[in-house]
Amino acid sequence: MNSVDNNIAVIEEARFEAPAENGAMSFHDEDGARMIGFESILVAPSVPTIKRRIFLIDDHTMFREGLKQLIDREPDLMVCGDVAEAEKALKTIEELRPDLAITDLSLSGRTGIHLVKSMKAQHPNLPVLVVSMHEESIYAERVLRAGANGYVMKHEPAKTLKLAIRKVIGGDVHLSEKMLASLLNKSLRGVQQEPSSSPAEKLSERELQVFQMLGQGKMTRHIAKELGLRHVTVYTFRQRMMKKLNLKHSFELVLLANKWTHEGN
Repeated sequence: MNSVDNNIAVIEEARFEAPAENGAMSFHDEDGARMIGFESILVAPSVPTIKRRIFLIDDHTMFREGLKQLIDREPDLMVCGDVAEAEKALKTIEELRPDLAITDLSLSGRTGIHLVKSMKAQHPNLPVLVVSMHEESIYAERVLRAGANGYVMKHEPAKTLKLAIRKVIGGDVHLSEKMLASLLNKSLRGVQQEPSSSPAEKLSERELQVFQMLGQGKMTRHIAKELGLRHVTVYTFRQRMMKKLNLKHSFELVLLANKWTHEGN
């Protein structure tokens, strides 16, 4: 019999006594001699923590790297992959099958909202958290309608993001308290309220994105370059927005966009 088997046999024959002065388990063998120090044999081996796998989609490399470092420091979380482009994200998610996808709204090729819709269409059970610099009051409801499970603005502290990640992975929805209150009030007012005059309710996701950029003072050619669109496409968006917002002149569109962007929408 080896030493470990011998120790176990002795423990089985021993009678248990109250902890010794130093806090260790205490036994007496059949001859009455006290034995201390077998507590390590009785402790069950620790079970490794299962890490939930997170996939990142953001066109800013520095932000992705920083977010990866933040997440990888958590004992129960890890980043399994990251990409900058929406189209590549869809292909990679199919391969990696993560537990959560975190995406920005401003992506080249397509909007983050379109990406959310595509991810949920292909993977209905995949939780999606949107982390963006864009104002929550403008986009949160839209991303929820698209299928996302939460929204966090990039200026929020790290603890808020980590809380949101765990809530969304756990099956809950995460929004700021202010946004939750706003949605609740809107729900309580019921469906018979007057149609909203806010551009956010009348414009498509891409139109709203262009509208906001106009409000930030960006010119059509700059918007086209930043969004990866043709100049004529942005011009078409402007014409559609003017029609939807009942405006006759381009300068009226720019003025309204500027007011809406800088006065709390």
